[in-house]
Amino acid sequence: CQHENANIITVVDSTWAPPVITRPLLLGADAVLHSGTKYLGGHSDVLLGTISCSPINESGKFIAERLKSVQTSIGAVASPLECWLTLRGLRSLHVRVERQCQTAMKLSTYLDGHEHIVKVHYPGLTSHPHHATAKRQMAMYGGMLSFEVKNESMAMAVAGAVSTIRRATSLGGTETLIEHRASIEPPERRTSPPGLLRMSVGLEDADDLIDDLKIALDIASQICDN
Repeated sequence: CQHENANIITVVDSTWAPPVITRPLLLGADAVLHSGTKYLGGHSDVLLGTISCSPINESGKFIAERLKSVQTSIGAVASPLECWLTLRGLRSLHVRVERQCQTAMKLSTYLDGHEHIVKVHYPGLTSHPHHATAKRQMAMYGGMLSFEVKNESMAMAVAGAVSTIRRATSLGGTETLIEHRASIEPPERRTSPPGLLRMSVGLEDADDLIDDLKIALDIASQICDN
């Protein structure tokens, strides 16, 4: 994260890679953001965000002072209940994320060899263009992955055919979720490929999830081929 221009402030949103996976402040970032609603809380029942500032970098110290001033003058702090729920989630963060990462790796490996899958996006795969960077910076490869099928119709069919996996937008909770990103993005700002499905891996058994995807892909293939 170091930059030759000392005036540039580096802020990292590390929501997808909680502290048990990577720690941007140790890599030189000035501040790191987390949506506590996701992995930190871990149970899809918290509305909370965090920002941690470097106590070493001058820019980090500057941000911390400004944030303290905002909190004092405006009162921008989380409620006691949200803080308690997040602390509860932090107690199981490591074991949850470890399980999610292990399962994500198994799912990615399975999907990477499937005949109906065009591409799998997961940094734990050696085929990923940034695998070397992830291996250097991360203790685990995360619980988020995405994969592409041949077109939007098949992607929607897959998302509609799963049963163990739930169709929803959030991430980082105990349930495995799947969503078709392109259909929820504004048309003028659509960036996701039409055949892409994003998955947030939960705590279910990996074999159950693989079976669910296998059946869903078979059903979607039959629908799209007819």
